Amino acid sequence: MNEILKAIKERRSCKSYKPDMVPDEIIEQIVEAGLFAASGMGLQSPIILAVSDKDTRDKLSALNSKYDFKHRPDPFYGAPVVLVVLGNKSVPTYLYDGSLVIGNMMLAAHSLGIGSCWIHRAKETFEDEEGKALLEELGIEGDFEGIANCVIGYPTVENNKIPPRKEDRVYTK
Repeated sequence: MNEILKAIKERRSCKSYKPDMVPDEIIEQIVEAGLFAASGMGLQSPIILAVSDKDTRDKLSALNSKYDFKHRPDPFYGAPVVLVVLGNKSVPTYLYDGSLVIGNMMLAAHSLGIGSCWIHRAKETFEDEEGKALLEELGIEGDFEGIANCVIGYPTVENNKIPPRKEDRVYTK
């Protein structure tokens, strides 16, 4: 089977991570895959905030947790790295473009033996005053919206269960 199709079929969300840090070279490869995502009109407008600094990661986790209806103490499931995708709101396709970035990064992570999970509430996190202050501190200017967080790390368990696909989802003529 084609390696890309295999990765698409086998990738699963990881919700339990070892504390071991992912090497910079691997983080860079995953981020690069995100940068090669398709984008409306080829504008390449989404940006990625790659967070491996523990203090910043923990600050993002606490901020995300404020908006988590399950009130988990760590909505990032212990993942040591958070790749935040932000969309430039002046581009009409920013939400879709940012979503494609996340998808590429999750597939790249899987292909490199790294677990990943899409974590919501990036929008709320960066609408919060603390989130805005973090972007300003990093020199990120513009009208950006948090699309999602892609957490990555080494899985504590392998999730090999591939549920069957639901019926009646494709219509042809």
